[in-house]
Amino acid sequence: MSDIQKILPRDAFIDEIYAAAKANPNIYFITADLGAKALDRFRRDLPGQIIHGGISEQNVMDLAAGLAQNGKIVYTYAMAPFMTLRCYEQIKVAVASMFLPVTIIGNGVGYSYNDAGPTHYATEDISCMRALGGIEILTPGDTVSTVATAKHSHTHPAFRYVRLDRAFLPPVYDENDRRFLTDGLVEIEPGEKVCILTNGYMLQTAREAKTQLAASGLKPGLIDVFRLRPIDAKVLARVLARYERIVTLEEHFLSGGLGGAIVEAMADAGILKLVKRIGVADTYLFDNGGRQYMHRKAGIDAPAVAQEITRFCQTRA
Repeated sequence: MSDIQKILPRDAFIDEIYAAAKANPNIYFITADLGAKALDRFRRDLPGQIIHGGISEQNVMDLAAGLAQNGKIVYTYAMAPFMTLRCYEQIKVAVASMFLPVTIIGNGVGYSYNDAGPTHYATEDISCMRALGGIEILTPGDTVSTVATAKHSHTHPAFRYVRLDRAFLPPVYDENDRRFLTDGLVEIEPGEKVCILTNGYMLQTAREAKTQLAASGLKPGLIDVFRLRPIDAKVLARVLARYERIVTLEEHFLSGGLGGAIVEAMADAGILKLVKRIGVADTYLFDNGGRQYMHRKAGIDAPAVAQEITRFCQTRA
């Protein structure tokens, strides 16, 4: 494992933007997170290019829109539920409707903040953000793809939402692999008959489920849905061509989430295959006690996923 793969996603992303900002005074970073230590170097060395918006995400988004209108490359950063839901109207009116190139960084998607309770769980962010016109939604699955996403964001400014996990993510891509940026969907492990489409932290859950399924003779493929919007219909058709059945897996409500996005894209592209969506049931959890505990409660841990896939593969078409 290389050094780059040992860094937390948030730190890797911010370090890349810091390096870019040192070379480009037009890059501005606005944060509503008062405790992110990864920003210490940014504050010390580039005080004129980092702005503390405080715990006022609505103002952060309006400020970002103003800077972007004046030609700046702008980033907004906070915990995912606050950077999306708390300032949703401002994102729609000030950024989306004005077609402004602001990169919104949501840290700690899904149950990343497993010790903080439902106020900090981000299980609706995809459904809300993908409803906005003109947005690009990216979910890096490891540190390599996180750094590449950060580089892409300042070399190709756009209205986008980057979903970062709070936890360390094991390696998925080699350091020179950029298929996730070019294609958006990448088959990272080939399989037979059935495949699992997922992203971020859940790639690891899918891998664990695949190991358990191997005992029963099932060999599902694994596809990383790095770019959730837009989804390239030609790439989707190519990636799914070899599979008879499709499973989507997400740490998110099923309503409007990854599974919904895939099914919509399949319908629009005329791809007719059996689909099973696995995700968080339509209810809020008021528990905490670790990510794996939360996943067991939500029914998205590896044993539950393996069981659902087994049932799905045993049903008649």
